[in-house]
Amino acid sequence: MHKNWFTSIGILFLIVAFVVLVRQIIIWGPEFVLDFLINSEITNEKVSAFMIIFSFFMMLLGAKHKKN
Repeated sequence: MHKNWFTSIGILFLIVAFVVLVRQIIIWGPEFVLDFLINSEITNEKVSAFMIIFSFFMMLLGAKHKKN
């Protein structure tokens, strides 16, 4: 039986990204987190947003791989 590691990695990235975003919202508040997402610097929030996008991509690859 073949293991679907694409979906596993996608879920792992999604959980880690949400933990970081929730932590930042608790520490800084929603308005600062939104400012960190919009500004021109590379911040934890932008990395977390990329991780969320990457996790959905990995889960889609896992779903496609499962069909084949």
